[in-house]
Amino acid sequence: MGCNRNRGLIAGAVIGAVLAVFGGILMPVGDMLIEKTIKKEAVLEEGTIAFKNWVKTGTEVYRQFWIFEVQNPEEVVVNSSNIKVKQRGPYTYRVRYLAKDNITQDPESHTVSFVQPNGAIFEPSLSAGTENDTFTVLNLAVAALPHLYPNAFVQVVLNSIIKKSKSSMFQTRTVKEFLWGYKDPFLSLVPYPVPTTVGVFFPYNNTVDGVYKVFNGKDDINKVAIIDTYKGKNLRNLSYWASYCDMINGTDAASFPPFVEKTRVLQFFSSDICRSIYAVFGSEVNLKGIPVYRFVLPSRAFASPLENPDNHCFCTERIISKNCTSYGVLDIGKCKDGKPVYISLPHFLHASPDIMESVEGLHPNEEEHRTYLDVEPITGFTLQFAKRLQVNMLVKPAKKIEALKGLKRNYIVPILWLNETGTIGDEKAELFRNRVTGKISLLGLVEMVLLSVGVVMFVAFMISYCACRLKKVK
Repeated sequence: MGCNRNRGLIAGAVIGAVLAVFGGILMPVGDMLIEKTIKKEAVLEEGTIAFKNWVKTGTEVYRQFWIFEVQNPEEVVVNSSNIKVKQRGPYTYRVRYLAKDNITQDPESHTVSFVQPNGAIFEPSLSAGTENDTFTVLNLAVAALPHLYPNAFVQVVLNSIIKKSKSSMFQTRTVKEFLWGYKDPFLSLVPYPVPTTVGVFFPYNNTVDGVYKVFNGKDDINKVAIIDTYKGKNLRNLSYWASYCDMINGTDAASFPPFVEKTRVLQFFSSDICRSIYAVFGSEVNLKGIPVYRFVLPSRAFASPLENPDNHCFCTERIISKNCTSYGVLDIGKCKDGKPVYISLPHFLHASPDIMESVEGLHPNEEEHRTYLDVEPITGFTLQFAKRLQVNMLVKPAKKIEALKGLKRNYIVPILWLNETGTIGDEKAELFRNRVTGKISLLGLVEMVLLSVGVVMFVAFMISYCACRLKKVK
C-alpha cells in the first residue's frame, strides 16, 4: 500500500514537472508565434488586417472648431488696444471618411504610394450652432496684405481698393464662409489676376493630401508605414526649413511599426503644421478593454532654442520671436504661399508669456488643449487620438494702409483652434480584442496556469513523498 502511494506521489510530481516545463517552453514559442503573426498581418499589402484598416479607417474622425470672436474691434483699430476674444463652438465636421486613393505598390522599393482625399461634412447634433452663425473675426485678406505686398507704392494702390470695397481689419462672417471660403470684396476689385476666394481652410473639400509614399514593411517590418516621400519630396527636401528641421520623419501617426516600447519616441509628419514632430510615453490607458500606451506631445517640442537647441532651425522670424527667445508659436508662412500664418497649441499652451501680451480671453489648459495618441503596443495601431492646434495670424502696422495704420505694435491674432479626434468603434474594438489582444491574453493565461499549476503540483507531491519516506524510516 505504501509503495503504491509513493509511486502515485512520484507520478504526480513528474506530471507537475512536465506541466511546468511545457508552460515554460510555451512562453518563448508563444511569443515567437505572436511575433510571426503580427509581422505578417502588419504589412501594408492586400489581404492583411493592417492594409484593410489602412485603406479606410473604421474609426469615425471628427474635427471640432472653436472660433475666436473679437469683442472690441473698434478699440483695436483706433487705439491699438489688446484684442479681447471669446471662443465660440464647437462646430463639428466629420472628416477622413473617404478611403485612400491612387494606391500603387512598388515591389522594387517595397513602398506603397497614395493620396488622402479631403472632405468635411457638418454634424449639427455635435455642434453648438449652425454653419450660418456669424462672428466678428479678422479680415484675412487685409491682414495679410503688408506681408504679401511690402512695396509702399503697391500698398497705396491697394489701399484705395480696400476703401472702395469698405473693408476693414475686422469683418463679420458665417462659420461656413470663414472655414471653407468666401468671395472677398476687396480682392474681387483688384484689377489684375489674384485668387479672390479666401477661407482659413480654403480649398479643402474635393482636394487631396499627398502624394505620400510609405514603406509597406514587406522587407523590414520596422519600417512599415514610415514615410519615404511626400509630394515627391524626399527626407531632406521639404524646402520649408533649414537643416534637419526640413526632414520628413516617421509615419502619418495613423500607425507605427509594431512592438512599441515605452521608451520609444514616436515620430510623425503632419501636413497641417508642415513639419515632423514627436510624442513621448505618458501613461497606460485601458481603451474599451484594450491596453494602450498614451503618447503625448511634450512641451520641449515647442521650446525656444535656448531651452532646446534642436529647435533652432524652426525659428525663422527673429523679430516676432525676440531673437528666438520666445516660444510656443511656429511660423509656417513658407508652406502657406507667404501668408503670415502661425501655428500653436490651443490658447497658446506651452507658449512664452509675451506671446499672449496683446490678447485677452485665453485660458490654456493641459487636459483640454494637449495632443495625444493612444497606441496599441503590439500592433502599433493608433486606436484613439486627439490632435489639437490653433491657427493664428500675424498682423503688423502699415502706414500706407488705412485699415492698419492705427496699430502701434505687432499682433499674433488667434483665429480658431481645432480638435481632431478619433476613437476605435465598439464593433472594431470587439474584433480587435477577439483577433489580437484576446488571443494574446489567453495564451499568456494558459502559459501562467500551466507553469503555476505545474510548479505547485511538483512541489506539493515532492513534499508529500519526502514526508512519507521520512515517516517510513522512523
